[in-house]
Amino acid sequence: MPGSQARCRPRDRNNVLNRPEFISLNQPPRREPGEARGGLRRAASRQGSRDSSEGGPAEGGPKEPRWPEQDCMQLNPSFGGIALCSLLAIDISLSRRLGVCAGPRGSGAPLRSMVTLLALSGHGLIWVCGTLFCLWRSNTLAGQEVLVNLLLALVLDLMTVAGMQKLVKRRGPWDLPPGFLDYISMDTYSFPAAHASRAVMVSKFLLNHLVLAVPLRILLYLWAFLVGVSRVFLGKHHLSDVGCGFALGFLHFSLVESVWLDSATCQTLISIGTLRWTLLV
Repeated sequence: MPGSQARCRPRDRNNVLNRPEFISLNQPPRREPGEARGGLRRAASRQGSRDSSEGGPAEGGPKEPRWPEQDCMQLNPSFGGIALCSLLAIDISLSRRLGVCAGPRGSGAPLRSMVTLLALSGHGLIWVCGTLFCLWRSNTLAGQEVLVNLLLALVLDLMTVAGMQKLVKRRGPWDLPPGFLDYISMDTYSFPAAHASRAVMVSKFLLNHLVLAVPLRILLYLWAFLVGVSRVFLGKHHLSDVGCGFALGFLHFSLVESVWLDSATCQTLISIGTLRWTLLV
């Protein structure tokens, strides 16, 4: 033992880090008593906040072990989750950029009145009132049959879209408050787009039951598309809301065509409605 200690001393003398000018490199940094207490307090507060956020036990209780798989689930989300979040971010960003008529000071402010009028042409109240008026003025059985089925399709579209909007409760890209006409048609949320769904359903219905020239058919398709896009320009809906509205409108049209009411059933419904109005008068 004395021989080994004697051999270690020359090594310590020859070590460069043992020189006086390098002694500070070998020693741990010194802390003042106040800093040490502050560090302990910060560490304790971090530990307490971590336990409270994780719902862990209180001080003095047994601590539950945290498995590595839990950290992996938080730090490494699935590929589907990453793709969905990326698509939602792109959807929100593009929708906000396209909302040029969302405010009176936007870049599309001069076109705001025209875009608003275009969006108003797809409002549910206008189509329901117009269908009722045409049904009241119609004198043919074939016309009344088409109008009654169109009225039922409009009611189906209103109720389905309103129910889905209440269930999802998605706000628009600019989070604008709904207007008076939106409250009447129960179009208070963003997903799905009610105007887009109604425009596609009405255009498909008219194209299927009316004999129109080719230019008019093209204009009807163009109108349905512009009604949906106008709501994006006004900052009311996202692009995904309008796309889902288009798909929902086509689904409503297919459903109404599959359960089409014949002329006798339509006449029965008209007679019931007329009897109710005469009793009220």
